[in-house]
Amino acid sequence: MAISPILVTGGTGTLGRHVVRYLLDRGQPVRVASRRRAPAGPQPHEWATVDYRGGTGLAAAVEGTSAVVHCATNAVRGEAELARTVLAAAKDAGCPHVVYISIAGVDRHPLPYYRGKLAAERVVADSGVGWTVLRATQFHDLVYRILSALARPPVLVLPQGVRVQPVDSGEVGARLAELATGAPSGRVPDFGGPEVRELSDLARAYLDTAGRARKIVSVPLAGRSYRAYRDGLHLAPGHAEGRVTFEEFLAQRR
Repeated sequence: MAISPILVTGGTGTLGRHVVRYLLDRGQPVRVASRRRAPAGPQPHEWATVDYRGGTGLAAAVEGTSAVVHCATNAVRGEAELARTVLAAAKDAGCPHVVYISIAGVDRHPLPYYRGKLAAERVVADSGVGWTVLRATQFHDLVYRILSALARPPVLVLPQGVRVQPVDSGEVGARLAELATGAPSGRVPDFGGPEVRELSDLARAYLDTAGRARKIVSVPLAGRSYRAYRDGLHLAPGHAEGRVTFEEFLAQRR
């Protein structure tokens, strides 16, 4: 008996590609949904080109799937509207399970993007489709990109008193693959990185690995979002499920 594929939206992105890999490792057929056209040559998975803005191609992408792992993101259009489009297609197709990746602290943090992720969670929960929501802390990849950009000038300026709990995107991808092959579970425990670290400590680790000499200056900022970061509302210290540290992530990039 043929196994129905699992659709991964954003399947070529930072997180989605890991979900795809771990599903394939489990022997699970996968269909990747992407805004791009399928690359030339044979692929280990099915491919669906989707226009998330208008929904073109989404109905065909979801058709016949056993689950959808929704990793695609769109800060411009809005996370809730994107989730609404995906969930409507899943419901119309009779897909029994949608897994959504969210962010730790979205119910506490006032950052607009976080509020959008929380609104998307509510769309998922109210959709009438079986659902699972996993919240994760910030990816090592994101911290790396931020520090790389901030290190371009001679002085690396950081917000004072901010801690982060970076997690390996591959580990989160593995967890999502596990959840997608199981039954709908509602909101599951958060998935955080192994360590809560001062951002300045991570900056020093980045500079050492990159061989870049920069003076680090931490400055206080203003505003509700900064206070929320300073108060650690984006952290999940009780759910340090990840194992890969930021230094180990940096070493893998060499």
